[in-house]
Amino acid sequence: MRYAKLALPEGPVYVSVEEREGLLWAAGPLRAPEEDRSALAPEAVAFQPRPLHSFSLLPPVEPSKIVCVGRNYRDHAIELGSQIPKEPLIFLKPPSSLLAPEGTVRMPANSKRIDFEGELAIVIGRRCRRLDAQEDVKPYIRGYTLVNDVTARDLQKSDEQWTRGKGFDTFCPAGPLVSDEIDPAYGAPVTVTTCLNGERRQTGSTADFLFSIPALLRYITAFMTLLPGDLIPTGTPAGVGPMQAGDLVEVAIEGLGILRNRLAAE
Repeated sequence: MRYAKLALPEGPVYVSVEEREGLLWAAGPLRAPEEDRSALAPEAVAFQPRPLHSFSLLPPVEPSKIVCVGRNYRDHAIELGSQIPKEPLIFLKPPSSLLAPEGTVRMPANSKRIDFEGELAIVIGRRCRRLDAQEDVKPYIRGYTLVNDVTARDLQKSDEQWTRGKGFDTFCPAGPLVSDEIDPAYGAPVTVTTCLNGERRQTGSTADFLFSIPALLRYITAFMTLLPGDLIPTGTPAGVGPMQAGDLVEVAIEGLGILRNRLAAE
């Protein structure tokens, strides 16, 4: 199943997504996830299928929290001049940082360097707490989506904690869809790419994670309850870099589409 969330004149609605002749199509309305009470019921929408890019999209998740993983690729830790973590490095972004596909990232005036960080993100499907070391984590995963973990790098480096540098409004673009048709937890790894103004800047395979998806979920749920809809960005590969007003950033994973966003001064 692949789904997206659309902004229609009648209100927000979830739709199934299919590939038709190489394009992603919004195929028909779906019942909203239980945690999202803002969306319309399918029967309330008069809907005609058409290409997904012809709609205005919303973030496809309604998380209670965004639990991020830092330095999960060795080469990214090295490029930042940081130590390789011995256990997962966890930080939070507020849900208020979410931004829709094609939305505009606002660059805060008090930062001189805003970086892109393209990532695969897990979408939680079931409440989970203290997952056992031998437990299959797949039943707790609703699917996967794309995230750009936008970072005010100078503020991140100046603060002992990363909340301010990572948490500005619009600093978590997500989407365009959620899919359970890929399985980087137990199946084939996927490749994350990020392009800036059409030039590829990041390429990384989830096969190179320092901490696998099952390991991450077991580690996080040892101290935190994850709820349906929660978003877990899994870390960014090497190649992060600064962005300027007017730049176009595109994060892509085969099967998840392309997350596109432009930047503008605040």
